Amino acid sequence: MATLLKRSWWILLVRGLAAVLFGVLALVWPRLTVATLVLLFGAYALVDGISDVIGSIMNRKEDEYWWLVLLGGLASLVAGVLVFVWPGLTALFLLYMIAARALVTGVTDIITAIRLRKEIEGEVLLILGGLASVLFGLIAFVRPGAGALAVISLIAGYALFVGVILMILAFRMRGWGKKLEKLGAR
Repeated sequence: MATLLKRSWWILLVRGLAAVLFGVLALVWPRLTVATLVLLFGAYALVDGISDVIGSIMNRKEDEYWWLVLLGGLASLVAGVLVFVWPGLTALFLLYMIAARALVTGVTDIITAIRLRKEIEGEVLLILGGLASVLFGLIAFVRPGAGALAVISLIAGYALFVGVILMILAFRMRGWGKKLEKLGAR
């Protein structure tokens, strides 16, 4: 577990930084056109997906549930690729893509946190991030009529919240890995 935590903390950091950057850009430019918002989300989804896929493959020997992270990463990659293949997506379709991605990654984050609860401290942060993702995804599916432009602040707030939680968790994981390594050396 020490090796897994030491090798993987940066993946959460990259995901968190990408989410915060996406959230800040969406807040700074609230009058983004739909096309710009679509491309911005696509770039974020690709970075998030690539980091998850790499991390899951790197840790497949140490973690029997590596496929959960892979599943979340593949969902992000599919969303990101679809955005760049069809940049003329409507705001409603974009909202559904974001919502679907949030639901899948939220559920996988919650499952991962529950699975690691005996091995790490503060797993509640990952659960909170996962719950925020699920809640956001459900709200976006239930109230799609507003369209993506009307919910830019909601999208940005969600991205900022989850991004900060992931960055905090990344540094905690790094510390836990070092702590476990020291305990193992004794």
